[in-house]
Amino acid sequence: MRVTTKLTVPIVFLLSAGCSSAVDDSSEGVATVSDDNPFYTESTQPYQLPPFDRIDESHFLPAFERGMAEQLAEVSAISEQIAPPTFENTLVPLERSGVLLNRVAATFFNLSSADTNEALDQIRAEVAPMLASHTDQILLNGRLFDRVSSLYEQGETLGLNDESLRLVERHYVDFVRAGALLSEAEQQRMQEINGEMAALQTTFTQNVLDGVNAAAIVVDGHDQLAGLPEGQVAAAAAAATSRGLDGKYVIALLNTSGQPPLSALDNRSLRERIMRGSLARGSEDGEYDNREVITRLAELRAERAVMLGYPNHAAYILDEQTAQTVTAVNERLASLVPPAVANANREAADLQAMASADTGDVELAAWDWSYYTEKVRAARYDFDASELRPYLEIDAVIEKGVFYAATQLYGITFEARSDLTPYHPDVRVWEVFDHDGTPLGLFLGDFYARPSKRGGAWMSAYVTQSQLLDTTPVIANHLNITKPVDGEPTLLTFDEVETMFHEFGHALHGFFSDVEYPYFAGTAVPRDFVEYPSQVNEMWATWPEVLANYAIHYETGEPMPKVLLDKVLETAAFNQGFATTEYLAASLLDQAWHQLTADQVPAPQDVATFEASALQEAGVGLAVVPPRYRSTYFSHIWGSGYSAGYYSYIWAEVLDADSVEWFKENGGLRRENGDHFRRTLLSKGGSVDAMDLFRAFRGAEPNIDPLLVRRGLN
Repeated sequence: MRVTTKLTVPIVFLLSAGCSSAVDDSSEGVATVSDDNPFYTESTQPYQLPPFDRIDESHFLPAFERGMAEQLAEVSAISEQIAPPTFENTLVPLERSGVLLNRVAATFFNLSSADTNEALDQIRAEVAPMLASHTDQILLNGRLFDRVSSLYEQGETLGLNDESLRLVERHYVDFVRAGALLSEAEQQRMQEINGEMAALQTTFTQNVLDGVNAAAIVVDGHDQLAGLPEGQVAAAAAAATSRGLDGKYVIALLNTSGQPPLSALDNRSLRERIMRGSLARGSEDGEYDNREVITRLAELRAERAVMLGYPNHAAYILDEQTAQTVTAVNERLASLVPPAVANANREAADLQAMASADTGDVELAAWDWSYYTEKVRAARYDFDASELRPYLEIDAVIEKGVFYAATQLYGITFEARSDLTPYHPDVRVWEVFDHDGTPLGLFLGDFYARPSKRGGAWMSAYVTQSQLLDTTPVIANHLNITKPVDGEPTLLTFDEVETMFHEFGHALHGFFSDVEYPYFAGTAVPRDFVEYPSQVNEMWATWPEVLANYAIHYETGEPMPKVLLDKVLETAAFNQGFATTEYLAASLLDQAWHQLTADQVPAPQDVATFEASALQEAGVGLAVVPPRYRSTYFSHIWGSGYSAGYYSYIWAEVLDADSVEWFKENGGLRRENGDHFRRTLLSKGGSVDAMDLFRAFRGAEPNIDPLLVRRGLN
């Protein structure tokens, strides 16, 4: 998943998701600490890497306040000009505005996701509505909108190049979608809605992180962990010790419904505890209860959509995506449900047979699926997924896999920068160079899970590329791999390997950006397009030349045996009924929430009933296949930028699967292919219509057939 932290107007609302209380735009009282605040000046670190060793929590709020005040002053200077609006006196300075605010926001929001603490949580709760109000003061500035509107109406008569003309159009649309055409009273209500939403999203995010930590499963004895690899047992013991529970074991949860230990644990009652604990998060009375948060968010989003002329929030969101309409998304998802569920039911029958043979009279449950999937896989393919782990050591995967593929395809190279100080000791830094030795930027790899880090995997940027601002990317990838005890190697699952390739696909999108304006930099593309390049990059994880290069036994140095390698490829489509169904269930749940009108939103106590009904009506209400995320911990749609957009992964996978076919047809891992993909698509960011980019790369309209074959839906 890609997450933006770019705050260039009007992208700021992606972070704050709304607006409300006014911010004093005078300079009086803005700086509450001395001017040695590291955010007040451009970082002197390479590529403007934040000086993490000099940053203290006390620096953030004053820098936010000063940054907002400075940008409002810059915007005022633009909007109050007497001179008629031109591109150069209106949109160019607007793109240049907010440098300090962007600097502090990028650092703060990355840290509050990757390494938060109580102080950062408090700042986030305080600053969210302030940023929302700040955004409104810009996007609802009537004088500024008049200038932008005037340029928009002049259109092609301005004589601008394509990227500049698109910038005019995109800014105009953003102002309108923020409410610039509403009455004064409606704009006031819009600000109230946005401010409340910003606060609620922050509450949701903090509840999810605190809730997943609180829901960790405590196990009393070693015997209950039979089946779990000893490295994971040791990590569970270390986690317990860190919580003051010496002699016990703690199984930390990820922010998904399914949990990795379920595939290995022999103890069925413990598997049930883990799954029930996972599914219950945020939906029970207590301090982490998210039911009221999400129902209120759904109401506010629906109200805002109607104010802006849309029937519901989904229609409002999809109008700006490549899908464009609710009907298009509904039809695509509905068309995939019957074959996916049929596959899942066939898989369930196989698992039930295995469970019955294993333990006698047992009815397959959600907590059994992963466990018996591995048994069926082993029986059918003579393959145990745990056999892979010794060949998937993290350093080899990164340097001989992810980096190697990028070098072969694009000619780029990497140099470790141990001299640079990241924000956490586990984070690693590399400098990235183009094929001709030109610097491309810095790459930060933050791969290990920790209690201070939100779940999932994502890419974000501390600095984005822009010719106008003369900036070069600083990009981070974040995963949540369980860190082994000291002295032990980090051995990955194949899912973790694919995730690493996926997230680096987002990073490449950022590094190869070659645009003038920060508005269009890197991954600033429609939500249902942004996952496409990263999904394409996953193909190299199993490309024979790449796999053979990194799949080396960490102790013996021997390559993965061909028979095992063949089984990796042979089982790639295994369990796709489950994988597709759990994903579709979450996507359909997202749409169910966001296609409601405000008066249709259920009461908090009815969230579970609404969810069950929505899944049943959509045809994915399988008890043994819970949605990948239940409503109360569905961070993509309530705490991040994927509301009404979780469908994006499968939507983008149509383009991805079709593009993989193109690479295969053209010889695979060749520089010519990488250069073509980079030149026609990755370098353009959002400066060209997304589907035009795809057509320029592929030379044709997208074909859904490769996706259907990949997922066994044909």
